[in-house]
Amino acid sequence: MTLSLPQTPVLWGIAGVFAILVVASVIVFVLVKARPARDYGELRARISSWWVMVTVLSVAIALSPLVSVAFLGFVSFLALKEYFSLIPTRRADRRVLFWAYLAIPVQFYWIGIGWYGMFIIFIPVYMFLFLPLSMLMTGQTGGFLRAAGSLHWGLMTMVFAIGHAAYLLALPDAGNPAAGSAGLLLFLIFLTQFNDVAQYVWGKLFGRRKVVPAVSPNKTVEGLLGGVATTVLLAWLIAPHLTPLISWQAPVAGLIIGFAGFVGDVTISALKRDLGVKDSGSLIPGHGGVLDRVDSLTFTAPLFFHYVYYLHY
Repeated sequence: MTLSLPQTPVLWGIAGVFAILVVASVIVFVLVKARPARDYGELRARISSWWVMVTVLSVAIALSPLVSVAFLGFVSFLALKEYFSLIPTRRADRRVLFWAYLAIPVQFYWIGIGWYGMFIIFIPVYMFLFLPLSMLMTGQTGGFLRAAGSLHWGLMTMVFAIGHAAYLLALPDAGNPAAGSAGLLLFLIFLTQFNDVAQYVWGKLFGRRKVVPAVSPNKTVEGLLGGVATTVLLAWLIAPHLTPLISWQAPVAGLIIGFAGFVGDVTISALKRDLGVKDSGSLIPGHGGVLDRVDSLTFTAPLFFHYVYYLHY
């Protein structure tokens, strides 16, 4: 992986995201002035947090692919740390948690040097075998299966899955003449987050029928279908500028991101319901924790990566 500035379409894409934030900020300002009696505190906190998150991500992309990989590695660390703070862990497994955290820099090192073979097997194979061995060394057998499953599921979702987003930056720029590897990352993250917003808006406006009421009561069929349709349309419009996807491939990518984002969202919702918490944390004002923000990405990143990898690399 070499140090290089992102191509012009990526810079224009980042500028477009900031333009959307400006419009959203103006709308919130007008709403507050027009209806001062209503409480828009959460909405304002969400917009403010988006400004911070978009700025940090944009700076990382603009500096270099290595900085972007390091940034996503840090996001994986925060997500895994938040996950471990939620799930019940055995006192005997504290040393095992250390090995799980240590897997993050190792995994993202494979990404940084572009070693696809090791990236794709390190966590699903080597860490899968190593963590139970280190657990056995403690001599504690009570709750062994639950602990092993929780630890490995956390590594798979918070590190391995998110790592697929980072590995987009390790793909050769020649495979995406339109915008290089940074264009793929921007396309994935923007559509993933936009899909979340679109499903929320469509659900608020037209939602009637619940999809999975026992898991996420606010998710509706209308919100899901409206959000996915919007994401498909947006994917078709911007794919030629940021990705190598052609004609039919772009809408399919939108479908993958739309539905996978929904599944990722409700999967983390199921986890939180099982643990009896509403938000995974309070690090991001208006959004909750890191898990609340990357839940969709844990499913969209690997599926989009392998879709693009199969078609163009």
